[in-house]
Amino acid sequence: MNQHVLLTGGAGYIGSILTPALLAQGHRVTVVDSFRYGQASLLDCCYDRNLSIIRGDVRDERIMLPLLKKSDVIIPLACLVGAPLCEQNPIEARSINLDAIVMLLKHASRQQRFLSPTTNSGYGVGQAGMFCTEETPMNPISLYGVLKVELERALLDAGAVSLRLATVCGISPRMRLDLLVNDFTYRAVTDRFVVLFEAHFKRNYIHVRDVARAFLHALAHGNAMQGQAYNVGLSDANLSKMELCLEIRKQVPAFTIMEAAVGKDPDQRNYVVSNEKIEATGYKPQVSIQAAIEELVKGYQVLRRNQYANI
Repeated sequence: MNQHVLLTGGAGYIGSILTPALLAQGHRVTVVDSFRYGQASLLDCCYDRNLSIIRGDVRDERIMLPLLKKSDVIIPLACLVGAPLCEQNPIEARSINLDAIVMLLKHASRQQRFLSPTTNSGYGVGQAGMFCTEETPMNPISLYGVLKVELERALLDAGAVSLRLATVCGISPRMRLDLLVNDFTYRAVTDRFVVLFEAHFKRNYIHVRDVARAFLHALAHGNAMQGQAYNVGLSDANLSKMELCLEIRKQVPAFTIMEAAVGKDPDQRNYVVSNEKIEATGYKPQVSIQAAIEELVKGYQVLRRNQYANI
């Protein structure tokens, strides 16, 4: 059934992939985005009469509440993403990442569905050899993680679906170079070297197009997934930073990997994640970490500018 989707941050890294995917399924999509990075990522969608674009601030009730009333599904992607950006702008981060979405939850009817990204960074530091599942206690170690954990509580109390995204990677019309796989691959292609701090720290990864597929999957599965959290990542890509760099070097042989003997990574996350719960619903990622790296290497022959980041 075609629905009216309110998509905040729809011109962002994930949104610029998800917006055309929703339109391709025949949904009506209203995007609200501040275009704070000057991106032009939705121009190729403007021909579609099912798309509306509003340049505005998601914290503005005068904009958001009338749009909310017309919507069947709300996907709140608008966010200050990542620990560094949130630490730089803590008040703005709380108002956008938490308060603006809670405002929508407060005014929504029970018939309206929320599908929201959160993050598996809320696991913080996992136990060695233990996979983090949706039942694992959350232990966020950054303001970004804390806000996402607070948001998830509100989402689940309202019967929403929370997608705990792994570290996202891959090419998007609104590219980001500050994400780990994207960053390391860019360094391999342009600098030919990287210095790793705490190279044994592990994370899980997921391609941006598989994130869009996860939202489409949750949208298609209606009430079956409501009120629950789901890890969304590649089950065969729980990789340390060193393991990730070795995968990149398979495709960029000149890549030199140096491990720092001293020093500390400002991002202290270290965990492995189980994605079995969402896989049991029929969702399967389609893009391997190797395919993501191959795509990035190709994309960086086009892209050599450093404005594609959130910091």
